[in-house]
Amino acid sequence: MLKISLALVLAVFGAYSMHVVVELGYVGLWMSLFERPGSRQAVADLMIACVLLLGFLWRDARQQGRRFWPYAVITLAAGSVGPLLYLLLAPKAATAPAHRADGLQTSPSKS
Repeated sequence: MLKISLALVLAVFGAYSMHVVVELGYVGLWMSLFERPGSRQAVADLMIACVLLLGFLWRDARQQGRRFWPYAVITLAAGSVGPLLYLLLAPKAATAPAHRADGLQTSPSKS
């Protein structure tokens, strides 16, 4: 269900983003974001959030043995499209929770 939700958000957000870029152009989009103090504050906030998110993606990619740089480039160019793709394209968990002899489940160890 999570993958379906991620795909839906990516599709809707991606379509709207492409529409805005077609209307304003990539440079025009950025120029419009810096016209007013409120817009500049929102852009700065989103940039900080994306940089923090890139830190988490970098660490997760190292732990999972995944490539980080394609998603970093996409994030820097298109914002949250990069992290959405990273999550959407994540491989399924390698192992399911183990069952103990007493019938209870154990959670995978965090290393």
